[in-house]
Amino acid sequence: MSSPIPPFASAPFSSLSDTGLSSSKTGLSPNFLSTSSSPRMILPLTKQVNSAGSANIVKFDQDRARATRQRSQASDAAGPAAGSFAVGQAFNDVATSQAVSYVVEVIVGSTPYQLLVDTGSSNTWVGAGKPFVPSLSTRPTGEIVSVTYGSGYFKGMEVIENVTLANGLNLPSQSIGVAETAMGFDGVDGIIGVGPQDLTCGSLVNNPNKCLPTVTDTAWNLGLLEDYELGISFHPSQYEDQANGEMTFGGVDRSKFDGNFSYVPLTTVSPASHFVGYDQSIRYGDMGSVIDNAAGILDTGTTLVLICTDAFKRYQDFTGATPDDDTGLLRITEEQYENLQNLYFKIGDIDYPLTPNAQIWPRALNLDLGGTTDGIYLIIADLQSECGKGLDFINGMSFLERYYAMYDVGNSRIGLAKTHYTDIETN
Repeated sequence: MSSPIPPFASAPFSSLSDTGLSSSKTGLSPNFLSTSSSPRMILPLTKQVNSAGSANIVKFDQDRARATRQRSQASDAAGPAAGSFAVGQAFNDVATSQAVSYVVEVIVGSTPYQLLVDTGSSNTWVGAGKPFVPSLSTRPTGEIVSVTYGSGYFKGMEVIENVTLANGLNLPSQSIGVAETAMGFDGVDGIIGVGPQDLTCGSLVNNPNKCLPTVTDTAWNLGLLEDYELGISFHPSQYEDQANGEMTFGGVDRSKFDGNFSYVPLTTVSPASHFVGYDQSIRYGDMGSVIDNAAGILDTGTTLVLICTDAFKRYQDFTGATPDDDTGLLRITEEQYENLQNLYFKIGDIDYPLTPNAQIWPRALNLDLGGTTDGIYLIIADLQSECGKGLDFINGMSFLERYYAMYDVGNSRIGLAKTHYTDIETN
């Protein structure tokens, strides 16, 4: 349910100007031609299992996917004159109260916050859990920000504030949202959005044509990054609240992957083109195609791997799995697991397999999911949309825990590489 959240601890939202801080506009715009010799900055990420939301894991991912489609439809309908998204509102698509999320500690002003990491949205904001605490560096912009997500929303005021992402990566004039009201977001204080900048367009209620700089944009604009890139590393975990990932601003952490990256350009097919999208095909072992070459997205805010409905039915037929009412996932027997084949994701010219073990939910977390301790559940789920509509798949965290991903903002491409965990038996 919606609940009011005081953006300045005990101060009411309407009294922002009473802090004695003068209103100011950001004046910042990302400089895509900037270069820098600064080092890379690495932030540790923690896997967080929300016991209140885990039993609805499929629904949350599907709600997020639905909001993704709605947002892109609003963008296409509004056209360039209205900015990238619908006037007065941005349909950013974080699955609020989601079952599994990855969080990072970010210092805003002088206060630490636990923020959900999201490549599927780009606004950064605080105040969902811990209230925002103003500092001497807080500068109001006078702008109201409103963002609607897959299963909730936040509304508040946009401010300019010092934001520290890692030791040495200080953003002295970052535009962030301060929530007055928020729905969902159990267990986190807000979001750090690291997707394309266009996803911020339309989020300012009274200035819908304006886009906001993301934290990656600001760091690059200030010359703090070696490269205009974001590296994302995760690995499978059977434990709750475990630090099992990292996000690298300005490049990649070469200790986290094997071999070299293979790159593909961002897709031009809408709606996937509005996000960190690319083209891929999927086949199941030697039995046949699941998805022919189609567009979709890479998304840290989605737990599972979602594929369009016809493809999902083919995968279900190939595996012999049956729907499980308690979890919403497909379930297989031990014998079916022994016969499970690799699921190949062909991206560019490279096959990226999910092994049989990588296709199942971590059994140590079955109870969090609402399942049984001896159940075997598949992490491939129904996107609940027709194939061929420009968003045929969402490769979520279950995929990213097996491969290192790099979002090359400056060159509009993504890179993938194998890791030590690609083939490991852990689930």
